[in-house]
Amino acid sequence: MLDYDVEAARYDATRGGVPRARSAARAILALVPERAGTLLDIGCGTGLVTGLLDRPGLRVFGVDSSAGMAQVAAERLGASVVLGNCHRLPFADASLDAVSAVWLLHLLPDAPAVVAECARVLRPGGVFVTTVDKDSGHDMHSDVDELLAPYRVRKAYDAAPRILAVASEHGLRRAGEARFTGHGQGRSPERTAGDLERGYYASALALDDEQVCALVRRLALLPGQQVPRPDPVYRLLALRKES
Repeated sequence: MLDYDVEAARYDATRGGVPRARSAARAILALVPERAGTLLDIGCGTGLVTGLLDRPGLRVFGVDSSAGMAQVAAERLGASVVLGNCHRLPFADASLDAVSAVWLLHLLPDAPAVVAECARVLRPGGVFVTTVDKDSGHDMHSDVDELLAPYRVRKAYDAAPRILAVASEHGLRRAGEARFTGHGQGRSPERTAGDLERGYYASALALDDEQVCALVRRLALLPGQQVPRPDPVYRLLALRKES
């Protein structure tokens, strides 16, 4: 797992920057009802997506458990960002109109507990908008993906059927869906090799040190070392809290 306190300073530059964040924010807002007055972005990271969740009449908050990430987000967005745990959100029951979680649940073995916590803070009629099936967004069958595929761990923490099932247990019903492009996330062989050596894929790939070295060597043999492969396409679900 990455040390997000360390990654905070370079996170945006290595994750597609503003184009990727804008794509995500537009898709989220399309699933948030116009009447919503408050939105909490959990696992907000550096706040790049959070800051683009901009709509008249919508007050947006962010929370992240990484001190490094929360600091960067607070520098960008001010007091609306707090350091906190998505398992124990610092908001009262039924106090928010919307909650968003982008690229978060796939990291959490206890994702159902986070879904339950989001349901707790939502008002009746409020929506929880979250990415699901995140790793499947990279199943583009490029030459880079084909090399990674045998080592991929399908933990499915954020598998759509799992999230929908636990959401239903907590009074959340499917209310919409959207997809968006992860601009700047198409993998080049050179970048993928560097990310492997830094441990970036530790949560997604089952590799020991020897296998990492072997895979890096195989990536070095691919053509177009600095040419990004197709960008991934991510899936969002909107889940509405019943009255």
